[in-house]
Amino acid sequence: MYQSKFKIILAFLLVVFSSFAFSQKKFTIVLDAGHGGSDHGAYRSYEDIGRIAEKDVTLAITLKIGAKLEKNKDFKIIYTRKIDEFPSLSDRTNLANRSKADLFVSIHCNSAARNTAYGTETFVQGPNQNGENLEVAKRENDVIYLDEKDKQIFGSYNQSSPESLIALKLQQSKYLEASSLLGGLVEGNFVNRDKRFSRGVFQKNLHVLRMNAMPSVLIETGFINHPEESHYLASDKGQEEIAESIYLAIVDYKKAYDRKTGNVSSNKKPEPEKPVEVPLKNDFRILLMTTSIKYNEGDPAFHGLNYILSMKEGGVYKYYYSVTNMASIKDQNIKTAKDAGFKNAYAVGFMPNQKLNTGYYNIEVYVGKDKLSANSHILQTLKDVERNKMNGVFYYTYGKVYSLEDAVKLQADLEAKGIKNTIIQKMYK
Repeated sequence: MYQSKFKIILAFLLVVFSSFAFSQKKFTIVLDAGHGGSDHGAYRSYEDIGRIAEKDVTLAITLKIGAKLEKNKDFKIIYTRKIDEFPSLSDRTNLANRSKADLFVSIHCNSAARNTAYGTETFVQGPNQNGENLEVAKRENDVIYLDEKDKQIFGSYNQSSPESLIALKLQQSKYLEASSLLGGLVEGNFVNRDKRFSRGVFQKNLHVLRMNAMPSVLIETGFINHPEESHYLASDKGQEEIAESIYLAIVDYKKAYDRKTGNVSSNKKPEPEKPVEVPLKNDFRILLMTTSIKYNEGDPAFHGLNYILSMKEGGVYKYYYSVTNMASIKDQNIKTAKDAGFKNAYAVGFMPNQKLNTGYYNIEVYVGKDKLSANSHILQTLKDVERNKMNGVFYYTYGKVYSLEDAVKLQADLEAKGIKNTIIQKMYK
């Protein structure tokens, strides 16, 4: 069934790729591990294997796909996340568009009201919908309410509005065929290689795809709440098979792309092996700015950059972008920061797990002119919160750790408890 469909789709590739200009640049793929951080996605607990969370499964599969693709020198791989954190939908989309990506692949797990539903399915951006798939769209789109920026960008979009649907069709029509091709290749591999049940390829209005300026797919790799399929999703064997099928589909898609764009050279000499890059002794973060102003995550002041570490030191706020111990990535991060508008950005070295000789780190959980109520979420959730008042402003802090890594972990724990917009503070006393 799938082979015949692929032949039909491949016959239209000339039309699909006719608008894509020939380029010598590497084929850029953005891999998006769905959910993350405080957004667990779908989850279910089992007696034998414990709790399975969508955010963990998607990250594991995504990293496996990326590791396979990175071995191919024709590909450039960009991740929306490589750790347990939550980039907003707009952050994911902005990253893909800013990178001028050729392909966007978002990895997810499904869930349903009944635990009998099972199988894979792939969604491409489009207005077509039915009752069952509307539930998928609702669940995946609900995360816009976790992020204020997402609310502003996506919240006013009305999928039942004729004007919205017309705009959607105009925006996505040129990528629909290419996206459907990749979706078909993915689902075909799931069926033919992994012997799994495919529910098919569908059009759906999904916010993480809607604003992408490139072919994009969202892959539901199976149902978390199905007793058997969930065990498969949680296993290394299952994750490896899923990753391999998606990887091979992307490779086949790229071959079709190359044939139709002329981006093929049979006499192309293989690139010489580059020496293995040795990690640096220090971790490097890119200092974007030092200011007396406190900015929350996703603030326009960050110019669309994510993976921001906010630190208060000596009464001023410092904002760092990304972290790496590889020189090449450090240099790329500096370039990314400067391209985003931070012309004076530079790298600052941090010794991994270095303990402070004097002083400590804590987490600034609230700053305001009004004292927190005893019924506030912060005071109800945390014990031993310290309160200080300076120049008519109340400062609430929590915890005491002696390395930056421990401070980052403590901050993440607070985020998971619903305490957001905190600042790591370095104390010298």
